[in-house]
Amino acid sequence: MRLLPELLENGHEIICAVRDKNRLSLDPETTRKVTVIEIDFAEVINYDSFPKDIDAAYYLIHSMSGSTKNFDEVEAQSAENFNKYMASTSVKQVIYLSGIINQDELSKHLSSRKQVEEILYKGDFHLTVLRAGIVVGSGSSSFEIIRDLCEKLPVMIAPKWLKTKIQPIAIRDVIAFLSGVLGNEKCFDQSFDIGGPDVLTYKEMLMKYSKIRRLKLWIISVPVMSPRLSSYWLYFVTSTSYKLAVNLVDSMKMEVVARDNKLQEILNIKPISYEEAIKKAFLKIEQNLVISSWKDSLVAGRISNLKEYIQVPTYGCLKDKKVLNVDDPERALKNIWAIGGKRGWYYGNSLWKIRGFMDRLVGGVGLRRGRTHPDQLSTGDALDFWRVLYADKESKRLLLFAEMKLPGEAWLEFCINDKNELIQTATFRPKGLWGRLYWYLMLPFHYFIFGGMIRNIAKVKNIA
Repeated sequence: MRLLPELLENGHEIICAVRDKNRLSLDPETTRKVTVIEIDFAEVINYDSFPKDIDAAYYLIHSMSGSTKNFDEVEAQSAENFNKYMASTSVKQVIYLSGIINQDELSKHLSSRKQVEEILYKGDFHLTVLRAGIVVGSGSSSFEIIRDLCEKLPVMIAPKWLKTKIQPIAIRDVIAFLSGVLGNEKCFDQSFDIGGPDVLTYKEMLMKYSKIRRLKLWIISVPVMSPRLSSYWLYFVTSTSYKLAVNLVDSMKMEVVARDNKLQEILNIKPISYEEAIKKAFLKIEQNLVISSWKDSLVAGRISNLKEYIQVPTYGCLKDKKVLNVDDPERALKNIWAIGGKRGWYYGNSLWKIRGFMDRLVGGVGLRRGRTHPDQLSTGDALDFWRVLYADKESKRLLLFAEMKLPGEAWLEFCINDKNELIQTATFRPKGLWGRLYWYLMLPFHYFIFGGMIRNIAKVKNIA
């Protein structure tokens, strides 16, 4: 999503390979400029719809957030299938964004990156590998974790991996390197480390962030904190998923420092500092210009395929349906599209927060994912502990699926019909006796929360 505008501006014809076209949230103008195909490189190969006339390909596939056990196997399978697809094309160059791997002993995450690199080198094309450390930019998982830690905790009791040295790089510099090596024969069949000008410890990164944001921060390091305890610590304090937290903690023990900067000399790129990267990230955040966020990835939630849930079931389901005539349907629609995140759920926000906290306690996603944009929604977006299954302003319909821990499955739908009726429907498909018991125990809360929510959606005038 960040690379695409750069490539289009440089005049390239682009084919986007995605698993689900409905989740590619491009504006209409960009959509007209690209060709989109659906393909999952981890699944059985299907050459039928795969294009043959390709000059170059970017390999940007990672599976670290999806599993704590076999993500390396999935990544290896994806790389092998990718090579087979490329063998049927006229591709000359493949560009792979990897991680810095300069230590003999590597974490599972970095070992997987190295394994994918070795597989891609076996392909019948010229490979260019860019190895980056922590990428600093709005929406990146590493940046959002640093942001959560500093904004929420004035005092941290932190493990010794805070002394690990790393070399962060700004997202804009990563994009510059990715676009700069395209078609450059000096970069064929080579691997390059890329990093910013600063080599810092995790503690220094946190302290510099706090200084820029004018926050008070005290960090107390402890000599012993198990990887599991560290993972729980990240999971509860930040918006990261537990799977991603486990894999990140495993890698935080490894020094991630570039060996040289020869690619900077080849492409004449001078990366910006860590502090400048943070300032530029906040310019995007404050202007609501975050193009993409790791939290909107399906692996940051509970479901892996939206299509399985897009049809709201009727058989064996329990429903709470409310209908209200609205005087201003456009205002109500704007309110629907602004729901969740900082704006909240229009009624009983403290109860929603308690429910989110309870969800985190049992291993759910909680409310901390928020939303990427304050008044825009696209299919596949994360919305607190919901996932957007369908979002169409023209048809005035928004459908959400619950990714919280439940004894069943839950949908929440908003629509406005031709009679200017706002229809709000909560559907729950219980699993066994516990599911039904849960629904009926929650009925008193549903009565007040859902009733207050639909009334406030209809009448609230100003969207902050």
